[in-house]
Amino acid sequence: MAPRTRPLMLAASILLFLSSLFSAAFSTTFTLTNSCAYTVWPGLLSGSGTPALPTTGFALAPGESRAVEAPAAWSGRMWGRTLCATGADGRFACATCDCGSGAVECAGGGAAPPCSLAEFTLAGSGGNDFYDVSLVDGSNIPMAVLPQGGSGAGCAATGCLADLNGPCPADLRVAGPDGAGIACKSACEAFGRPEDCCSGAFAGGPEACRPSAYSMFFKNACPRAYSYAYDDATSTFTCASGTAAYLVVFCPTAMSSLKSSVVSTNPSPALPHVNDTVSYLGRSRDAGSGWQHTPSSSDASSSAPSPFAIAVVAVFTWLCGSSAGRQWPLLSSS
Repeated sequence: MAPRTRPLMLAASILLFLSSLFSAAFSTTFTLTNSCAYTVWPGLLSGSGTPALPTTGFALAPGESRAVEAPAAWSGRMWGRTLCATGADGRFACATCDCGSGAVECAGGGAAPPCSLAEFTLAGSGGNDFYDVSLVDGSNIPMAVLPQGGSGAGCAATGCLADLNGPCPADLRVAGPDGAGIACKSACEAFGRPEDCCSGAFAGGPEACRPSAYSMFFKNACPRAYSYAYDDATSTFTCASGTAAYLVVFCPTAMSSLKSSVVSTNPSPALPHVNDTVSYLGRSRDAGSGWQHTPSSSDASSSAPSPFAIAVVAVFTWLCGSSAGRQWPLLSSS
């Protein structure tokens, strides 16, 4: 090997090492756990413009868990499909939250309502992860999000412990072949009225679109979950970015059993009956592809260079300083 090519090889090796180091340091682990007495098929969807996850769907037997690594600045949603099977035509389909792909992997398909959703934006504005459990598109399964580790006043457990399929109002109820409730629609899905969908004259914020008797059914049962489009005041949670992993639990009926597995800076990860830990946060929804917290202009103007960018500059400076007067073959015109 020519002596003058060695610095380039060294630079490439160092940058490759730094890339793997920072990739590991700035990824977030989601652990999906099935505490239900039946199989659940999680679906995962990345938001527009964010990196894809290594999987978009899989099966979880009762008591089973699976970890999924998400890259830095990922946003998207996760949900639990139920009553799934492969039909005679070879297509995989689910009675609730089906993503329409015809396979266990959703491959970019979103959840068909009614469906309980866990929504995330990692490394959002203010250096925070944003997350919630949403019943805006209805409900099909109890679920909770519990930060493991994490810091910040709004870094706490959220979700819905109640199975709403049984007590669901008759005009929102979705029944299976045996007549038992398998999901509960939102009023928007059931009736399509602007006042229920916060559309038309009712768009623009919580002053224009107020909670209805139907959305209050969800809110009374699940105080920390989103019950309608402008329920931000009690339903969006934040942890300082890079400080938490997230546990997503289906059928979290025995929350006390989860306490030993959750390491948190907060006094308790258990879900309270009332919520007083979060404040109103503006947000934009991308229907069918998750949601992403919208940063303000001050957030954008105060952003700092990434640690990886700083490391690249440092390596390049060191190489240039250590080889003054040396001719670089890839930069030389001769």
